[in-house]
This record gives sequence, structure tokens and C-alpha cells, in this order.
Amino acid sequence: MWGVLVSGIVLFPGLFLALRKTLPVVFKRWSDADVVLVSERLVSSLHAIMATTAGIIVVSSCRENVITDRHWLATSFVLRYGVPYMAYDIFAMYLSHYYRFYVKGHEDYKGHSLRTLSLFVRKEFLLVLHHIALLSILLPITLFCRNDQGDFFIGCLFLTEISTPFVSLGKILIQLGLQECWLHKLNGCMVLLSFFLCRISLFPYMYWVYGVHYGLPVYSVPLHIPIYTNLGNLCILAPQVYWFVLLCLKGYRLYKRQNPANNQDFSHHNKAE
Repeated sequence: MWGVLVSGIVLFPGLFLALRKTLPVVFKRWSDADVVLVSERLVSSLHAIMATTAGIIVVSSCRENVITDRHWLATSFVLRYGVPYMAYDIFAMYLSHYYRFYVKGHEDYKGHSLRTLSLFVRKEFLLVLHHIALLSILLPITLFCRNDQGDFFIGCLFLTEISTPFVSLGKILIQLGLQECWLHKLNGCMVLLSFFLCRISLFPYMYWVYGVHYGLPVYSVPLHIPIYTNLGNLCILAPQVYWFVLLCLKGYRLYKRQNPANNQDFSHHNKAE
């Protein structure tokens, strides 16, 4: 009974609904879009903190032998929280998308329908694909294809969530109208740093650790592991690189907008030369 209550099947949707009821009482001027977006981001942050904690525990417990060392959280967290969260988050993202356009008065968003669902999938195709890939690739690998090996690497994948609270905080600060404060700028730096370290650099690190274990150079590791492992890593890594590039471009545009004097001085300097 208690196991069901604390599982992600109940925890994430329940918290989301509770926040949707509570936030309008505190922030009376917020629209439905504001409430849904902040509720979604707060739940995402909770899941990220849980995943990061589980990842740290698993990785620190499986360092002696990264292939055969076991920790029960590697499988249990995926089943209890990872899968329910990914399924819930697709629904929460759809609601956030729907209310964002509903508040703006778009004609297609006067009610939930197959059309609004298809518009959401087209608009957020990469995010939806990412979630479906995790459900259809990471879950089978975790449960059936590992032969009770590689808990260390599953723990490493949990650590990719470290950047999520910073991404969520940035969206919430914008929602509160605090995008010009120093906290938002500092948080932007933390987003880029944590995203690069834990969503991009983490993958070559895992290949390096595997190579060290077997005495292989890192470039030959892909040839010594199953093809489905390489494909799974590629499916997870590719969108991370794309999103990181978008984050860098967004940060660069924000820097240019907030420093017009520097841009003008640089422009005058180039003309003088």
C-alpha cells in the first residue's frame, strides 16, 4: 500500500494537481498557462533531485567494478519513478502547451482535441521523441538486456538530470518577471555548465570508464559493446547536443540585448579599422 502511494504513479500527478490548486491562491494574477507551467517545472525539479540523488548513490556504490557491481536503486528507481515520470511529463507538457496558446486566444485551442494533440506533437516533436525513446529504449535495456550488469552506467544516466532544476528555475524566474536580476544571470551560467558536464561530457566519460576497466582506448570502446547500447546512447545524446546549442544561442542573444553599449563600441571600432 505505502509502496504504491510513494511511487511515481501517484507522486508526480498528485503533486502537479496540488500545485495547480495551490498556486492560484498565492499568485492571484497568474493565468492558467502560468500556473500549469510553474507546476510542471516544480514537479520536474523534484524528479531531477530524486534522480540525481539516486545516481550519486548508485555510482558511488559501484565504483570498484563498474561492470558487475550492483545496487538495487538502478532498477527500482527506473520502475518506480523514471517510467511514471516520463509518462506523466508528456501529459504535463501537453497541458502547458495547450494553455499557453489558449490564453493567447488561438482558434485551434478552444478545447482539447486530436488537432490540439497533433499541434503539440509537431511543436514539441523532439521533446516527445526524447521521452518516448527513454521509455522504449532505456527501460528494456535496464530491465532485460543488461544481464544484471552495468548499474554504474545506469547511475550515470540518472545524473543527466542535474541541469533540470536550473532550467526550471530560469523559467520560473521569467514567469515572476525577474529575468533582469543577478540570480537569473547566475542561473543561466549554471544551466550551461551543468548541461554540458552532465548531459554531454558524461557520455564520453562513460566510454572512457568502460575502456579503463577493460584496458581499451576510448575510441575502440564502441566496437566492444553491443550495438543497441551505442544506439541508445546516441538517441539520448543527440537531442542534448541540439538543446545545448540552442541554450548557447539564447544566452548569446540575451548577452547582446543586455549589453548594447558594448556592441556599439565594437561596431564603431570595426568601422574605424
